[in-house]
Amino acid sequence: MRMFGTAGKAAAVVAIAALALTGCGRSESSSSSSASGGTGGFPAGSTIGVALPQKTSENWVLAEGLFNDGLKAAGFNPDVQFANGGVSEQQNQISAMVTKGAKVIIVGAIDGSQLGTQVQQAKAAGATVIAYDRLLKNTDAVDYYVAYDNYKVGQLQGQALLDGMKAKKPNGPYNVELFAGSPDDANAKVFWDGAMNILQPKIDDGTLKVLSGQKSFDQAVTQGWKAENAQKRMDTILAASYNSAPLDGVLSPNDTLARAIITSVKSAGKPVPVVTGQDSEVESVKSIMAGEQYSTINKDTRNLVAKAIDMVKKLQAGQKPDINDDKSYNNGVKTVPAFLLPPQIVTKANAKEAYANDPTLSKLTQ
Repeated sequence: MRMFGTAGKAAAVVAIAALALTGCGRSESSSSSSASGGTGGFPAGSTIGVALPQKTSENWVLAEGLFNDGLKAAGFNPDVQFANGGVSEQQNQISAMVTKGAKVIIVGAIDGSQLGTQVQQAKAAGATVIAYDRLLKNTDAVDYYVAYDNYKVGQLQGQALLDGMKAKKPNGPYNVELFAGSPDDANAKVFWDGAMNILQPKIDDGTLKVLSGQKSFDQAVTQGWKAENAQKRMDTILAASYNSAPLDGVLSPNDTLARAIITSVKSAGKPVPVVTGQDSEVESVKSIMAGEQYSTINKDTRNLVAKAIDMVKKLQAGQKPDINDDKSYNNGVKTVPAFLLPPQIVTKANAKEAYANDPTLSKLTQ
């Protein structure tokens, strides 16, 4: 897992402290925020709840330590919980944070559509609710959303798939398969929509051929973001559609699934196609440098946690947090004011530059 040593951990805390003061990402316009939170302030040293989902990727594991260390360094009392037992556990954890008097509750949802009752409890108790990385759906009891620009992530993945295949074979058509994330994760459809914004025109004009015929989000989803589910589906697709036909590329929404897809292809005795990813996981960066996985997305968890903590600091001071998108994220009930950070595509060609400031990943690109 992508974890820091002592020096790296210290650097991460310093990074959080610095970023919490300066903010990061796009230009800021906090004065025009229409959010309801951030006007009263609350005492220093207050409890801040952080409800994280299951440990399905390295970045979630990393976030736990960063939130604990960063909130403590900022003078707060952190209550950081993982819900490895599922949605009901996360519901109970958020309710417990309300009972403990948390002034802000940061929620990285397992299923953003099943926490309405709990976040309404938080609002009724006077807490501010921040959706972290994944949007909370169908509730007006969410004040802010902080994330990387996930539609842009999908666009970058789609373009990387096209670029990687063209580099290997200048002229199409190309045979591709499409994978999406877990349907209970609000981000999965956003990633898909961004990617298909790039890929659908190429499917329509015949440049891309999906031999399995599985072209819809519902057909492409991977329940729970589980590697074994992606590998099993890839096994089935290869056996049914690629006995003699070449497979040129696979849209994978994250690194864990990318590696599972590559494992399936290699087990079938076929050449590794161009495979996209996301999250900059250690094993996938190694794979990229070895020339197997083609690309990933750099969404530095340190920056995202730092921005969430910056929001908490502003709220504690009675100020409104910085917002740079107050139009795009309608959760079915309200448009949630958001702060979006810019993602970065990473291939072997730019990995050294992309990870120059990452104490772990920079060592893999030498």
